[in-house]
Amino acid sequence: MTITHATSELDNKPPTAAVPQGGDVLTWGNDCLTLHVLHGEQIAPRLLGVEHAHVPLADLEGLRRSSLPVVEIALAGDGRQGTAGKRHVDGAAAQRLRLTDVRHSQANGIAQLHLHATDPETGLEATVHYELATGSSVLRSWTELRAGTSAVGLDYVSSLVLSGLGHSKEWEEGMGLWQAANPWSGEFRWRRATLAERGLYNVGMVEYEQVGSKNRIALTSTGAWSTAEHLPMGILEDLATGAMLAWQVEHNGAWHYELGDRYNDLYLAVSGPTAAEHQWAVTLQPGETFTTVPAAVAVVPTGGIDAVTAELTAYRRRIRRPHLDNVELPVIYNDFLNGLMSDPTTAKERPLIAAASALGVEVFCIDAGWYDDENGGWWDSVGEWEPSVTRFPDGGLAGLIAEIRAAGMKPGLWLEPEVVGARSRIAEQLPAEAFFVRSGRRIKEWGRYQLDLRHPAARSHLDGVVDRLMADFDLAYLKLDYNVDIGAGTDVNGATGAGLLEHNLAYLEWVSAVMDRHPGLTIEGCAAGGSRTDGASGAVFPIQSLTDQQDFVKTPPISAAAPLAITPEQSGVWASVDGSMGDEQLAFSIAGALLSRVHLGGRIDTLSREQLAVIRAGLDAYKALRSRLNTSLPTFPLGVPGWRDNWIAQGARLGERTLAIAVHRRRGAVEETIELPDWLGEHPSVTVAYPPWGAADAVVLPTAAGTATLKVTLSEENSARLILLEAQEIAAMGHASGPSPRPQIHECR
Repeated sequence: MTITHATSELDNKPPTAAVPQGGDVLTWGNDCLTLHVLHGEQIAPRLLGVEHAHVPLADLEGLRRSSLPVVEIALAGDGRQGTAGKRHVDGAAAQRLRLTDVRHSQANGIAQLHLHATDPETGLEATVHYELATGSSVLRSWTELRAGTSAVGLDYVSSLVLSGLGHSKEWEEGMGLWQAANPWSGEFRWRRATLAERGLYNVGMVEYEQVGSKNRIALTSTGAWSTAEHLPMGILEDLATGAMLAWQVEHNGAWHYELGDRYNDLYLAVSGPTAAEHQWAVTLQPGETFTTVPAAVAVVPTGGIDAVTAELTAYRRRIRRPHLDNVELPVIYNDFLNGLMSDPTTAKERPLIAAASALGVEVFCIDAGWYDDENGGWWDSVGEWEPSVTRFPDGGLAGLIAEIRAAGMKPGLWLEPEVVGARSRIAEQLPAEAFFVRSGRRIKEWGRYQLDLRHPAARSHLDGVVDRLMADFDLAYLKLDYNVDIGAGTDVNGATGAGLLEHNLAYLEWVSAVMDRHPGLTIEGCAAGGSRTDGASGAVFPIQSLTDQQDFVKTPPISAAAPLAITPEQSGVWASVDGSMGDEQLAFSIAGALLSRVHLGGRIDTLSREQLAVIRAGLDAYKALRSRLNTSLPTFPLGVPGWRDNWIAQGARLGERTLAIAVHRRRGAVEETIELPDWLGEHPSVTVAYPPWGAADAVVLPTAAGTATLKVTLSEENSARLILLEAQEIAAMGHASGPSPRPQIHECR
């Protein structure tokens, strides 16, 4: 069998087809990845495999048996074909699909393949879209369904299906699955375990002509917080070779993915909400369409976690909305964390404004409470978003914002647009259909109602609020928070889960429209800290909140692990400081934000002149680096950090020759010295960029192999250093599975 591969020039040739026995195999791809799609008159179009340029598929023919259709579909009342259980594969409608058309396009280095297939029994049409950028090992996928001449009910539609994973391998113990718990104030908790440890086994039933165990490893997020429990991501690792396959669901609401065995291989099915897990269902009338949320998968044969993160970082930069904030990376002070804690007044803000200005802060954000005339009773009365008349007696809020601007900083405000307090007049003024409803009753959560952004009255209300704030205060920054999870959704105009999905999409459309209308405005995405750190939000918001963690000692494992989920220049990292902290503690808190985005917090008005100098030195070091952070590639010098690790290291490649590393020694670390693995090129130089007194604490030691290792000595617990390394070439760093070669980003051929 001969398979013809596409060239690296994606627009030069259309997809090509070979004709093996039992159907045709269509091949399409870029210089990194090649897709092999089996199809025929009696065969549903099936993605046999995704082949990396460095690791050819040795047994394409052998992947036929375990292959799945390019999209999995479950229709109401239609069931599965050939198996049963809780898994979302082997849908009867998916197996009836037949390929009817193939189209491909290319523009601006982005190639797309569109596979059109039809179910002859129901007339349902499916278009599966694949997208690849030149030089990228990340495949993006989504599906559009269109009803034919009769209505169809949808219970499940996949965004991405991959089969044949782990082919010819002992995957029970030989494959590792990475998943990330994402609890409030303890986000980005990655852990790797074998598939057997996760509960997936080869039970031997394939020898008896059965599909396999019918089991699965499933991860699901329900409700409106997309990442309140887990990240919508996973990584499958070949523990023998270090090859990795990573995926993400790009949705700011409910999602599901599952990994299961099928004819001694593995499959992955990724989707948005489902009927079984999320009370989602859609009935398409003739001619109506439904489009899934996107999903993406990165395939890296070498380089481990560093390579996966580099590929996903480049991909996320490509798909996100362009914004000047991601170029300028201004220093932000927010008065909430360990500061005013939602209790702003003119008297309390003025010393903070003076201190922030002295430190060189560029954006000053007044957080929650600026609308409160009830002295802390605002939680269930929000919705009008009018400035308080009692908190700002000297010129009102407008006068205070003028003082921020006069101090050389741009002003910002906090807003929680999706909720309306039960005691707010807005709750009665807007129509009932503008809120989430279930079983005819408006849903109340923690004293608040949820606006439904599908409704024009809800959207008009929020447009009016933002446009008024912009007209009154000429804001440069808005922080949009979301502190309740409204549950499964709303059953207005359909199934509960479908209402939530449509609202979530409408919310991001609204945010984008606001920034279109106010092009100078930066909008921060926040949801109880990091409860919406998903790919869809990251593609819209120029900056994201990562956490609400108030203990500065607990922040480094959060900030250092975040680059697996979000780009560094979008990662808002709290650096909380006050006058009670020693110099090493101040440097510890600041250093954790210097390779991301600085969200300065705390009572900076209590800092002494000497302490202000410590903070100012850190912000100056950040400003010297930030022009390179939005093209940097994150690295993990000590592997992906664990929550209780005593030493934390976050790295950033600043071009081919410069490596920046923030090293933290936390409370409990007995050893004063740590050596980072052998990944430096010959004759590297080392500079401690911050704090000023740490110049002698990092040295480079040669190794017998002719490379070098970095030795860091920190004599005090809760201390940190930002270190810059220069070498002829910086090799890849180690990860949990050990050091690995340099990741081949944009170097597939």
